[in-house]
Amino acid sequence: MPIGSRTVSSTLKATVSLAHEIHSYRNFLTSRFHSLRETGAPIDVHPEVDEALAHNKPVVALESTIITHGMPYPASMDMAQSVESIVRSTGCVPATIGIIDGRIKIGFEPRNLERLASRSANPLKISRRDIGAAIVAKNDGGTTCSSTLIFAALAGIKVFATGGLGGVHRGGENTMDVSADLHELTRCPVGLVSAGVKSILDIGRTLEYLETLGVPVVSYGEVRDFPAFYSRKSGHQAPWNVTNPLDAARILYTHRQLGMTNGALFAVPIPEKYEAASAVIQEAVELAVRESEESGVSKLGKEVTPWLLKRVGELTQGRSLESNIALVRNTALIGGQIAREYANLAEEDGRIEARTFLIVSASSDPNLSSMHVRPSAALNNGNASIVVVGCAAVDITSKIEQTPSSSQKTTHPGKLSLTLGGVARNIAEAAHRILTGLKGKNSATLLMAPVGEDMFGRLITDSTQSMGMRADGLSLVPGQRSAVCNVVLDAQGGLETGIADMGLPHLWKGSEVFPVLRRHPPRFLVLDGNISSETMTAIVTEAATSDVEVFFEPTSVAKSTRIFPAVIANLGQTPRSVISYASPNLLELGYMFDEARTALDLLSHDHWWRVIDGFSLGSNFRLELGQLAKARVSEKAPELGDLSFLVNKGVVQMAINLLPFFRHLVIKCGGLGVVVVMRLGDANIGSWAKERSNPHDRYIVAHSQNLAETIVVQHFPPVHVQPSTVVNTTGAGDTLVGALLAMLVQNPDTFQDVVALRNAVDTAQRAAVLTLQSSCAVSPLLSSLPLQPLQ
Repeated sequence: MPIGSRTVSSTLKATVSLAHEIHSYRNFLTSRFHSLRETGAPIDVHPEVDEALAHNKPVVALESTIITHGMPYPASMDMAQSVESIVRSTGCVPATIGIIDGRIKIGFEPRNLERLASRSANPLKISRRDIGAAIVAKNDGGTTCSSTLIFAALAGIKVFATGGLGGVHRGGENTMDVSADLHELTRCPVGLVSAGVKSILDIGRTLEYLETLGVPVVSYGEVRDFPAFYSRKSGHQAPWNVTNPLDAARILYTHRQLGMTNGALFAVPIPEKYEAASAVIQEAVELAVRESEESGVSKLGKEVTPWLLKRVGELTQGRSLESNIALVRNTALIGGQIAREYANLAEEDGRIEARTFLIVSASSDPNLSSMHVRPSAALNNGNASIVVVGCAAVDITSKIEQTPSSSQKTTHPGKLSLTLGGVARNIAEAAHRILTGLKGKNSATLLMAPVGEDMFGRLITDSTQSMGMRADGLSLVPGQRSAVCNVVLDAQGGLETGIADMGLPHLWKGSEVFPVLRRHPPRFLVLDGNISSETMTAIVTEAATSDVEVFFEPTSVAKSTRIFPAVIANLGQTPRSVISYASPNLLELGYMFDEARTALDLLSHDHWWRVIDGFSLGSNFRLELGQLAKARVSEKAPELGDLSFLVNKGVVQMAINLLPFFRHLVIKCGGLGVVVVMRLGDANIGSWAKERSNPHDRYIVAHSQNLAETIVVQHFPPVHVQPSTVVNTTGAGDTLVGALLAMLVQNPDTFQDVVALRNAVDTAQRAAVLTLQSSCAVSPLLSSLPLQPLQ
């Protein structure tokens, strides 16, 4: 069984497992596109498209020359938005393709559509021959069918919907004027859905040329009549026809099974209601063609088609534009239906685009470790604003198709998925995605975590790099296994059993962290609860000497108290709290409080008494807290009840008792929102100095004498999410923390500013919702998350 230049001996004692359907890392395993992005190729894949491709969700490619050269503005913009909406209505993700500032965009933001449609940057018409030159010149460009086919094929998109295909121009037997679109269909395995070829062309010779090239031509309908763009019939026949999207998808899928690299043309006739106008429009087409020949326009190459379409629109007084928009909308609808059926076929057949991934334990072969590209011993990508220390893991999820009625010692049909996980890794990815694109922030987040000498470690390292994240903080630990969690779910998605091989983070000493803290201290040091108390204590002590703010993520109830030895070791060294930020959920908060009060007796420590006395909390604070408890969790969701749990369950009381050790507590309350309980001194009180309690606005403020200490308790309502859209709950809390850290990097005084804090928590909650709706541990859509608050 070859792996690169090596083979695995038949006497291996290790278990070799084939993990099929690795949805989350399809891009990692489809090496061509992955390698392009690795080399820094000027390609930007929209996060929504990226996520869809990674999980075998249907995507439909859309061209942009029709926006830049095919229709006048603003009709071009309206058409582009309408077509994307139609694709979404079929359950697919639209991926409009074009070039902005010399970068290929696979999937557009609305501002990109507006930019191309308005022609504000004089976009060019980009065919295969123009790609390299346009990128070097940093031009904008609308991609033709040929270049759209190229980029769709590179990304792994299987269906492309457009208006009309290019072809052989009239007189092409003499001028050799043949569109590059035709040749591209011979080398791009993409189904092109169009209303035939443009009626300004020589349709008969175009069909003959496609036959010579070996491109399948399939009419979509009950008959084999090949459409003529504005008309449902051209007078020519296609060799094949299909009557439904499933059969069309089967043709494409059969090509894939056979390893064929050509595409196919699906010719969809214009809706019948527009057939009546076709005769008038065709007369205008013939007149426009004659005018182009008489004026010499017909010799202008790629400028001919835009000129003819514009002239036909003028001659028909806009009727041709109406028909053009209708046929494009129709092909988008059919294209979406075909793409959805193709995705279903791939899912049912169990042959997702990701190749089968071979996982071998490195301990079975002493030579296998040479396959691992060891991370650089020196951190070489610049200073980091955030250093996240803890666990990077691989999560394997197995879901049984049908839950067995009794315990059977046998295999069961089901599906497996493999994703990256680990609390520290999730936090780092969330922060990275939000900070990506901000000037000077692309390397602001550094993940420092151990990986084992095995293929899981290779996967973690390579996939981290493929996301554009820094991987120079990943430390290869020879002879150890990477952290892996393998869970088995029943048919309803409930946990049946699982195995967590998470020993590596606990064994790791974290010695690589200390040089970073000494030479290039970050603004924030984040610790997850997976590392040992001993390692945590050493790191926190070093951070204190470098004046680095520490953010602790408890990770779980059992691990939430591992931070306390670090707290005790540094208690009293400074008047401020040892840990700057902590983000427990309600259960973790309770466990941490009980541990501090009983097992460790920290609530009897002199430091604790001095700090608590300095708060000067009295009856007025308790009164205001009672008023806050009467407020609704959310004005938009009265069914969630009120905030009485803050008092009845002792949430605020426990948090305030922990403030001598943790300066700011960000308490994750799940569907009840977020509660922040924080301690501000006179030197960092910020705008809170002028604030007074406002239970109606969900916060209470308690100032001590001379503003030496200020305590703030604030509740942030949850961001609404439809339960039916929730896909995954495991990474939402980590995403919230990562997003909050990203906001802190942009504004380190966030907690000192009333408005900035509200905006930051709002952004963090919206980020968490995106992850709830994603099958990834961290949603790729965070990369395009607007940072302004919801209104």
